[in-house]
Amino acid sequence: MNDDIFEIISDDDKDVKSNEKVKVSFDEDIKSAAENKVKKEKKRKPKAVKILLRALAVIGVTLLLIVGALYGVCYVLVKGPSETAKNQFVCSVKETSAMGWVAHLYLSKEEITKIISSRGIVEVDEGTVSNPDDIIIPGNNGDDNTDDTTPDIEVIDIKGATYRGKMIIVKDPSRVFVGTVPEFKEGKGMVVSEIADRYGAIAGINGGEFYDIGSKAYTALPVGCVIQDGKLTFGSMNKTYNISGFTYENKFVIGKMTAKAAIEMGVRDAVHTKWETGPFLVLNGETLTVPDTSVYGGGKNPRTAIGQRKDGAVLLLVVDGRQANSIGATFEELAYIMLEHGAYNASAMDGGTSTQMYYEGEVINSPYSPTGPRRCPTAFLVAPLVADATEAE
Repeated sequence: MNDDIFEIISDDDKDVKSNEKVKVSFDEDIKSAAENKVKKEKKRKPKAVKILLRALAVIGVTLLLIVGALYGVCYVLVKGPSETAKNQFVCSVKETSAMGWVAHLYLSKEEITKIISSRGIVEVDEGTVSNPDDIIIPGNNGDDNTDDTTPDIEVIDIKGATYRGKMIIVKDPSRVFVGTVPEFKEGKGMVVSEIADRYGAIAGINGGEFYDIGSKAYTALPVGCVIQDGKLTFGSMNKTYNISGFTYENKFVIGKMTAKAAIEMGVRDAVHTKWETGPFLVLNGETLTVPDTSVYGGGKNPRTAIGQRKDGAVLLLVVDGRQANSIGATFEELAYIMLEHGAYNASAMDGGTSTQMYYEGEVINSPYSPTGPRRCPTAFLVAPLVADATEAE
């Protein structure tokens, strides 16, 4: 019997030892699997890092090639045999707020100044003002010689060799006025559609420029003066400005004069633009040319302009630019577009990314900006017809 008990105990020991061996083997398998997993992960990490580094290297080389190619193209434009190409390139980049420094990579400050001064529209002398008496608006003198066949407002396409654009023709000049942001300040302005909404306007274009020195851009702060309803709302009464605006007789006037002189001659709404940014284009039926008539005025860029025909109709113009299907227009091209459509007086407004035209609830041109139209402090707006405004109420 004792032998039987010993055998049973012995068999139990064997089972325990066997189980222990199985357990140890199982633990070793788990440990081995864990070690293998760690080893695989260690192998994967260097591989992932290598792939990432290779991708970054490819991107870096590609960017360097692109930058090198662009530098080479620009170098050929500036240093190549074509003076026209060089002048066009310099004027185009210098008119931008972000890319003006590019011209200095290839040319001295003196060379750049010489090119720009020879290609800019001729600046008028102080005291030069268009003659409002030459504008004869039907119905202004109590007569009834208005043309009922002409549409109250018309939108037409503008096309040239290097540009595409839009023009709005407003039959009644009394409908055109200056709209602004709620407050002029060192802050963000509004796009034209937002300014139009403030006044219930049906159409508009961007107006005068804003404070922009590259690193700082206050799109709610105008440069120069702003006149609204015969009152100076921004600027100085006795300082001389390049004024573009409408009198109480609804005649568009342009002139280099003080804000005081403008208000005294009956200007109700007007803005100022620096000569380099938005020069006068047509004065008393004649285009203002460049000093060197063998070249165009300024670079090819997005443009905005406003003018008036002798019959009082107002011309609002935008030209798209810096795009594949529309490089842009020079100031001289802008002047001839206005002249071709009957402008007797016309001036350029702020251009570039500011160029935008709003009509009946939407922007109808293609502003050069990935984020949409740029904010601005002022706009020339078109009020709805009295009948339309009454129906809306």
